[in-house]
Amino acid sequence: MSVLLTLCVALLPLATPGRGAQQWEPCTDLRPLDILAEAVPPDSAAGGVRVTRVQGVRGLQLSAASPHAMSFPASRIFVRCDLFPEEFSIVVTLKVPNLPPKKNEYLLAVVAEDRDALLLGLRYSPTQLHFLFLREDSAGAWQTRVSFRSPTLMDSQWHTLVLAVSEGSFSLTTDCGLPVDIVADVPFPATLSMQGARFFIGSRRRTKGLFTGLLRQLVLLPGSDATPRLCPCRNAEFALLSIPRILRGFTGKPEENEVLRYPYETDMKVTLGSRPPCTKLEDAQFWFDASRRGLYLCVGSEWVSVLAAEEKLDYVEEHQSLFTNSETLGIEVFVIPEAGLFVATANRKTTSAIYKWTDGKFASYQNIRTHQAQSWRHFTIGKRIFLAVANFEPNEKGQEFSVIYKWSQRKLRFTPYQRVPTHSARDWEAFQVAGEHFLAVANHREGDNHNINSVIYKWNPRTRLFETNQTIATSGAYDWEFFTVGPYSFLAVANAFNGTSTKVLSHLYVWLVGSFQLFQSFQTFGAADWEVFRIGERTFLAVANSHSYDVEMQVQNDSYVINSVIYELNVSAQAFVKFQEVLTCSALDWEFFSVGEDYFLVVANSFDGKTFSVNSIIYRWQGYEGFVAMHSLPTFGCRDWEAFRTAAGAYLIYSSAKEPLSRVLRLRTG
Repeated sequence: MSVLLTLCVALLPLATPGRGAQQWEPCTDLRPLDILAEAVPPDSAAGGVRVTRVQGVRGLQLSAASPHAMSFPASRIFVRCDLFPEEFSIVVTLKVPNLPPKKNEYLLAVVAEDRDALLLGLRYSPTQLHFLFLREDSAGAWQTRVSFRSPTLMDSQWHTLVLAVSEGSFSLTTDCGLPVDIVADVPFPATLSMQGARFFIGSRRRTKGLFTGLLRQLVLLPGSDATPRLCPCRNAEFALLSIPRILRGFTGKPEENEVLRYPYETDMKVTLGSRPPCTKLEDAQFWFDASRRGLYLCVGSEWVSVLAAEEKLDYVEEHQSLFTNSETLGIEVFVIPEAGLFVATANRKTTSAIYKWTDGKFASYQNIRTHQAQSWRHFTIGKRIFLAVANFEPNEKGQEFSVIYKWSQRKLRFTPYQRVPTHSARDWEAFQVAGEHFLAVANHREGDNHNINSVIYKWNPRTRLFETNQTIATSGAYDWEFFTVGPYSFLAVANAFNGTSTKVLSHLYVWLVGSFQLFQSFQTFGAADWEVFRIGERTFLAVANSHSYDVEMQVQNDSYVINSVIYELNVSAQAFVKFQEVLTCSALDWEFFSVGEDYFLVVANSFDGKTFSVNSIIYRWQGYEGFVAMHSLPTFGCRDWEAFRTAAGAYLIYSSAKEPLSRVLRLRTG
């Protein structure tokens, strides 16, 4: 690859000696630019960033950090001018997790902040590595993507990649192997301006697409192919150009390519007991936390995790009593980039509310007029951020509709965007199929008739509105749940009542030839919720059964204490089969979450036939034993659960349909 750098000034007309001929200068030095080190402070990781040692090698885990925490302005690197090099290499050492089909995670993104445009990006999917860049000319601007197939990243091993770019030539070398070359029709731009741009590490400025693996090295080398600098190398998967100080050896010097060292090569001191100070005297010394079985290294003034203490759920404690406008039938927790973490409460009376996470607790942020709201659904379409409410009752004029609200970047509030005719709506589900956006509403009843159509709406990019796409016959529909398995898209409906009995079939539909077709039916009893979740390669589907009732039978108190069911996908049978029955008390919701390497389900028990003061239960995954009860949580008329995380830890929030009080619980780990 020839050494051609973008010039920081336009070439002047040819100058003669003595008339001030001007020398050109590159926008950056020809030395490696450690992008990862720019984002992480030299002595400690940024908030939410964790140092983890895997296979004897340290890497940074970024998934708990906010996108903005792992970013820096481009002006910090491009000090001489604003143009990105025309020829360069990007060196990445990483360990990636297994991703579900069609999911992408960003390793690097350079974003023009004023217009939220992706100028340059590097992301990967289960089968490809994608390099993206923005090309602009007199005809306009468009995104170009160069994709390398099967870089064999998802084998739970470390790998070092070198992406070399020179005009229209793109080359990818993995672990010093043979390069894969692509000659693209569209060359990399010679004048890609970095003015007002920002580098984001492990994200694309938003929470969607966050990198969930480990990152050890991310280096930009202007002007040349980095491969000759790195290869050949005995440990090619750890080939080193530059890494942050926090990932270097015990002496603070950069590690060589031979990263694995014998114990006798280091003068090592380990301190036991309670947390000691970390000062210059303790620099490069270890502390072993026996209570949590974690090993830490003193780097600068911070103890950095070397052998991570295994995170375990010890107990659950109340963190906040959230007083609401009235009884709350549904809650939705969501994040708006650069605005924060929010929860929307669907309240029984005429005002529902949105709360913002402020100083470690939810605080009132916005009130919205609703009509016995049942649930909220947050979703995005491109840069647009929406929040849809399911209204159960008509307004004062007898008009029955639910409303989609849109986030206003100017007002920093949700404003009405579209009214949608509904019938005692219980739930919204937003999803994508083949790149198109859909919104499904669960219509519960029309008057006294529970056997009515629920509707799937499709986003029209031209009108920028949702329009009816498909109707599906339902019986007292309560909930929709969308999920994918491989290339297939599924939509499950929870049918609760057919007018005479709660013993009705709930259905699972599969997307075929442009619409949802019936795939499987399940016998349910007042089904109020479906929850899909995955453990390893296994896919489960849990239904919350709320009530066993028939008009021809006398109602007994124990008709509320019935089994809810967890199904597992049997790929050979091409069907979900019963995996486990769980005794519940008028269950209205399931919520799946994880802590460390442990998996949990929490059920919203609402009524046992006598009282609404019923314990809701957290179940822990025990492998072949299935889910086993672990914690009993006192709740009153529990309606909905949501799990969420902040930089401070993991939380659960539940709503009560019988009192104007929701509670935030903190998951204490040890």
